[in-house]
Amino acid sequence: MRHSSVISRRVAAAAVSVVLASGAAACGPEDAGAKGGTSGKAAGAPQKGGTLTVLNNEAQSDFDPARLYTSGGGNVPSLVFRTLTTRNREAGAAGTQVVPDLATDTGRPNKDATEWTYTLKEGLKYEDGTAITSADIKYGIERSFAAELSGGAPYLRDWLVGGDTYQGPYKDKKGLASIVTPDARTIVFKLKKPEGEFPFVATQTQFVPVPKAKDTGAKYEEHPVSSGPYKVVKNENDGEHLVLERNEHWDPKTDEERKAYPDKIDVKSGLDEAVINQRLATSSGADAAALTTDTNLGPAELAQVGSDKALAARVGTGHFGFTNYIAFNPKVKPFDNPKVRQAISYAVNRTSVVNAAGGSALAEPATTFLPEQKAFGFTPYDHFPAGKTGNPEKAKQLLKEAGYPNGLTVTLLHSTAQNRTTSPEIATAVQEALGKAGITVKLDGQQPNSFNEKRWSVKDAPGFFLSRWGADWPAGGPFLAPIFDGRQIVTNGSNYNHAQLNDPAVNKEIDEINKLTDHKAAAARWGALDKKIGEQALDVPLFHPVYKQLVGKDIKNVVISDWTGVLDISQVAVK
Repeated sequence: MRHSSVISRRVAAAAVSVVLASGAAACGPEDAGAKGGTSGKAAGAPQKGGTLTVLNNEAQSDFDPARLYTSGGGNVPSLVFRTLTTRNREAGAAGTQVVPDLATDTGRPNKDATEWTYTLKEGLKYEDGTAITSADIKYGIERSFAAELSGGAPYLRDWLVGGDTYQGPYKDKKGLASIVTPDARTIVFKLKKPEGEFPFVATQTQFVPVPKAKDTGAKYEEHPVSSGPYKVVKNENDGEHLVLERNEHWDPKTDEERKAYPDKIDVKSGLDEAVINQRLATSSGADAAALTTDTNLGPAELAQVGSDKALAARVGTGHFGFTNYIAFNPKVKPFDNPKVRQAISYAVNRTSVVNAAGGSALAEPATTFLPEQKAFGFTPYDHFPAGKTGNPEKAKQLLKEAGYPNGLTVTLLHSTAQNRTTSPEIATAVQEALGKAGITVKLDGQQPNSFNEKRWSVKDAPGFFLSRWGADWPAGGPFLAPIFDGRQIVTNGSNYNHAQLNDPAVNKEIDEINKLTDHKAAAARWGALDKKIGEQALDVPLFHPVYKQLVGKDIKNVVISDWTGVLDISQVAVK
């Protein structure tokens, strides 16, 4: 999540909808439970057949694997595109595991994890019946470097040897020497430095095979060649209306993850979120077999659902790795004083913040930067215990020690967007809590674009502002490194290391963890690092969002994992 394209997509998803981004996260009470699971199950076992309708707010635009920003298999795109690896299609924590997709395993690293080798399964075919080869995957990755096809994830540009200067196959016919295909089923990746989390990156759509002979450049999105269980038969208005039908050459024996129950998927976008939820609630006609992949229930809608047991049974709950927090820029006074930052940490009233975010059904109070999931390495800590409603007396004591016995006045930058994450409501809750500790908070509300430009700027970032972060896969690396690795401070672009922390010890530990290919061992190290960094009060974690989604009454087999937080469309049946 280092680049603006990553953040903007994640944030839009997180703030507005279910996925909180291109790859998602979302989801109630029901039998899903606190950690996500299955809900909204109509009577009877799931069977093949029928038409699934998808009602979305945002169009599924740029339907080209090079331009999509999805991870873990995504949602609608994962019905058409397969990758080397994907996420385990199970509910809750089990869904945070990476598993093979086109490949026979999750990758074989060399001793220092600077080289990863994959072997393709036998019998893989495109929608036209031709064989999928390792050269197709290499070409698919290479075309994602082309300026004409920008928008995808940035990791390979940073990780592959030569990736920082490569401009794609349309300009450089030689290709990337750091991707080697010794035979039709083998592909090898050579990296600049150890990357133990490479199997997670291999879930992203850049790893979708693209036959060079069928590549039509920027027009490829109109009819991309399917490697998954469905093919595109209609794409109107850049993804506003997308129709998928079965790919008869997809062999379920090579794909243990996608159930592909419906015969047809009809995706209709550009709909108002309130209209989507109303149509799903009413469930008349085709809407009975409908769902949404980008629209969540809000507080008012949840209140309505809560009084209707039948509706409540059709709500799914999801958790995605996402944290909303107060950011400090220690380069700006008085936030250069650790005791001022600590005082604010003690003064925060997380109960009022959670209420401002929609209530306890939609937000969980946070005292750690890492989300509360084992996959990330979650390690409980609360260095500045404020209780449920804040500790203003402790905050006043620290302010006095910091040289502000009569309190101080600060300005808090926030967005004017009604997103319940960096919104005026959240800012006001912070303002009121700090006021009880003698800290007068002036609110500086900015339009979303201006707000983002300021908080992502090394030069213009204020000392005190609201921010948020979501990971592209469930591990500590994409969560902590962009925020606290000093080598990722960007002075001439979008900078996410708000504290501008450049601690050699932190940087070294990040490098050491990146060498680990044992993800459980890595998770423990990420958790310990989060706890250690937390002692410096460089941010104040506020809450982790919870996502609620409603489905039509005939939808069966709703699965929501902690990787995406949203309903997995590849598991759904309508009969």
